Amino acid sequence: MTDETTAERAAPLPTIHLSEGHPMAGFIDEIQTPPALGDLVEGTIIAISRGRVYVDLPPFGTGLIYGREYLNAADVLRKANQGDTVSAKVIDPAGRDGYIELSLKEARQAAIWGEAEKAILSQTVYSLTVEEANKGGLILTWQGIAGFLPASQLSKEHYPRVPEGDKEKILGELNQLVGKPVSVRIITADAKEGKLIFSERTEGEVEEKASLIDKYHVGDVVTGEVTGVVDFGVFVKLEQGLEGLVHISELDWGLVEDPHALYAVGDQVQVKVIEIKDGKISLSIKVLRENPWHTAGERYKKDMEVPGVIIKYNKHGALASIEEGVAGLVHVSEFTSPAQLRETLELGKTYPFTIALFDPKEQRMTLTYQEKK
Repeated sequence: MTDETTAERAAPLPTIHLSEGHPMAGFIDEIQTPPALGDLVEGTIIAISRGRVYVDLPPFGTGLIYGREYLNAADVLRKANQGDTVSAKVIDPAGRDGYIELSLKEARQAAIWGEAEKAILSQTVYSLTVEEANKGGLILTWQGIAGFLPASQLSKEHYPRVPEGDKEKILGELNQLVGKPVSVRIITADAKEGKLIFSERTEGEVEEKASLIDKYHVGDVVTGEVTGVVDFGVFVKLEQGLEGLVHISELDWGLVEDPHALYAVGDQVQVKVIEIKDGKISLSIKVLRENPWHTAGERYKKDMEVPGVIIKYNKHGALASIEEGVAGLVHVSEFTSPAQLRETLELGKTYPFTIALFDPKEQRMTLTYQEKK
């Protein structure tokens, strides 16, 4: 046998093209492709025996549901009868004894994922009960599939307002939603990865908020209304549908222990936009007022004796305010123990101090306690 003959025999057969009027053309078009792995098929139950169900799949033969697949679909199959039509998924085209092995459960799962994809397109809203919470969001179940509702996709009503993304506090807020119904829509459905993601926010709300945020820039000064006062700051409505946060550190140049002592819901405040990030607007009230540290150098200098009011204890010692917005640290090393410091320097009382370190540019001051003789 020559190489040329071998090559000729190895060459692929030519494709046969039949004209539209050819008598064999319609017959060839009607030839069906045998079901392949993963295909969804429909057939009629022709026999039910113990642990087995036989399904007629003309013209390709008979499908078989048995073993684990039978157990997985036991609830459905208990109600099935000969002659019923069922939809199933092919899990082995050449299965046991020549039967096409089928799965009702996988067919149902495929149908559910298909329904989820349609729900995304139609923006269908479902009322689902929150089953559990974690630091990132909530767990919900839809059609028997566990899905995830990220905290970032919660409505304004349910969004956890916690300081600086404290995960433990976020979890505490989210746990309060467990057992309660929420209205959600599906935004991601990935059957291969088994990923189902929900959102409590409507598409319109997301687009509306994005368009509202686009109107603002860092440096803008706006008058808004206080809509919420929490331990870590104040929420301010800039306009209908858009809020920003004034963190407690941005409320005043002086130490703020309780925002409730300064603001109440309904107050009108002037704020400055200091950051726009990840769909959130950060605001400041104090930057619209003169920073007392900028002129503190005109009034104070190192070694000067000054009166100060103890306003806070920390791990380093005690903070003493010598004027509104300007405070210095009395270091714990001046005392035998933190307990002695607190016994000697009581909160809210005024004591004499000497300025040991003064750096107005860095807003730093260290004070030495001048014990009364």
